Order: sequence, then C-alpha cells, then structure tokens
Amino acid sequence: MAWMTSLSVLDLSPVAEGSDVGQALRNTIDLARHAERLGFLRYWLAEHHNMPGIASAATAVVIGQVAAATSTLRVGSGGIMLPNHAPLVIAEQFGTLAALFPGRIDLAVGRAPGTDQLTARALRRTLVGDVDRFPQDVVELLHYFEPVQPGQAVQAVPGEGSRVPVWILGSSLFGAQLAAMLGLPYGFASHFAPAQMEEAIALYRSQFKPSEWLARPYVMLGLNLVAAETDAEARRLFTSIEQAFQNLRSGRPGRLPPPLDQVPAVAPLQDGPLASAVVGAPQTVRQGLEAFIARHRPDEVIVTSQIWDHAARVRSYEILAEVRDGMA
Repeated sequence: MAWMTSLSVLDLSPVAEGSDVGQALRNTIDLARHAERLGFLRYWLAEHHNMPGIASAATAVVIGQVAAATSTLRVGSGGIMLPNHAPLVIAEQFGTLAALFPGRIDLAVGRAPGTDQLTARALRRTLVGDVDRFPQDVVELLHYFEPVQPGQAVQAVPGEGSRVPVWILGSSLFGAQLAAMLGLPYGFASHFAPAQMEEAIALYRSQFKPSEWLARPYVMLGLNLVAAETDAEARRLFTSIEQAFQNLRSGRPGRLPPPLDQVPAVAPLQDGPLASAVVGAPQTVRQGLEAFIARHRPDEVIVTSQIWDHAARVRSYEILAEVRDGMA
C-alpha cells in the first residue's frame, strides 16, 4: 500500500527513573531535532500537572524551546487543557509563539484537567463551571486569533490576526461533536483511551460542518509505538509504559521505570488503555501500522513512544521513519 497518512510525534517529556526534569527536557529538544531530520510533520507536547514522570507542565514554554531548536517542524500542544486557563492567556501565549515562529505553531485544546482534582483547584483557584464552559471558551479563543473588530475592547496582543490553527482533542464523544460543530480538526486520544475511538471518529465525520478553518473532516489518532531491532527487544522496552500505567492506576504515579528483563507472559493492559499499540521489529511495525490505518482511515497518526532509554527512543522513531519511507 502507498503511504497516505501523515506521521507526527507526541512527546510526553518522560522523566526516567535515575534522571531528572532537566535531562528530560534536554531529551525532548534532542528528539525534536531528530524528528525534523526524519521528516515527521508535527511535534506536540502535552500539559500535565503534579505528575513526577512528565516534564512538560509549562507546555507553551517547552514548545518555544523546541521551536527555537528546529527550523521546519510544526510544533504545538497535544494539548493545552483549556479549563485550567483563561482563553485570553492562551491566545497571548500562542500568539507570541506564532509571532516568533510564523506558520509553525499548532494549538490543540482539551477539556480534561490533565491532573487530579486537588491540583486542578490549585491551578484554577476554583472549579465552578470551568469544564462546562469548554465550548464557549473555545469560541472565545478562536475569536482572539481573528483580526480585531471595530470597538473590540479586549484584544490578544500578541495573538490577534495570527489565526493559529486550533484543534479539539478528546477521548469521548463530546470532543468529536464539538469539533464537528465548529468545523475544526479533531484528535482522539486513542493512545491511552481507545474505547470510544471508532464511535467518535464516525460521529465527527458524519456531523462535520465546513468552516473558515477547515473544509473537510481531519482526524488525527494517537498511537503507542515501540520499535526495535527485534520483536523481543521492543516488547522488553514496552514494559516501561506498562509499569507506568499500572503505577498510575494504583495511585502511585512516578518517573518512567526501566524495562523489565523478564517480560510478563500476558500484558496486563493489552485490552485496556494500551490496546492501541504497535510493538516490534520493523516488519511487525509495518504490519501493525498498516492494519491500524486500514481500519480507522486517519488523516494523521501521532505516535508516542514512552521508552526509558533516550537512545532507544530515538532509534524507535528512526525505525518508524524507515518503515514509512519503505512504504512510500
């Protein structure tokens, strides 16, 4: 099959056990340079808070560093958790980024807190009505990126007139409906919550209304992918994210654990949050990607590779690029 689907990178800036936040962020910048060299379309970072294993809480700051370290790669958020912020603040942040790096900045937003409720309250100072206002906040955000209208009292400076591309992210049907209604591109978080993926994609495509932002539906799907020279080595590397999810489920979030030398006979999460995963040697990765794309027909796949060893993570994306180029 000819390669028709764009590939991008979702970097959660993992803080590995035995390392620290500074090294995680330096790894992010290094991986972004490799992603640009390898021809990936986008490089997105995610907003999480009070998570010892994720270094990208100040997401706009990290995006600026990644954009400064690259020259052609699109850089953005996957995503900004909009209920944590006033839309004007986000418009100013991403308007600034767009002014510094014209034509290279994406803003994908979601309505989850990206953290626990206690931390969400510390971020926002209040939880009253924030999530319920998400659709109105998205519309307000879009407005700030438009040219200033006569009599407009509140402007995003920087931001106004920048028309930063805005995406809706989600893991349920709510985001699919909103993206369709507003005519915005849609990203589904199938890399950690694949249960409603097929239903959400179908709903978005069937209800999509063309807009000044987008003429036809555009679907991005998240995918966990770990590639190595052999299936056995890839499976070993994948045990890091399995351990991390188990720790999160049990209320013990921490840094990304090193892989297990003794791989469990049955993956404990293979039918749950990590069900959308491709793990293996190059041929296995090719087969897995072909099957995933043929089944869901995404316009774009954004790949996340939570690998403890940075060199192995870089190599995983190199293998993915080789597979892509071999199918072109």
